[in-house]
Amino acid sequence: MAKIIVVFSSLSYLSVSFLRNYNSPENIEKRCILKFEKDFKNNLETSHEEWNQVLDLADNNYLKCMGIPHF
Repeated sequence: MAKIIVVFSSLSYLSVSFLRNYNSPENIEKRCILKFEKDFKNNLETSHEEWNQVLDLADNNYLKCMGIPHF
């Protein structure tokens, strides 16, 4: 019975520690930057207007990923 309690307590502690670390603002920001980094790569054949649209979309997606409301 004591082994079951120890195992359950250990798993609970590890789960809480993982979730706290995974959901930290720094890690969320890193994941969002990596996720939308490809949107910021400028193709030489892209027009200025089209590039501005790409940047706006990437910016909106980044803010959405971070959970920041945008207007």
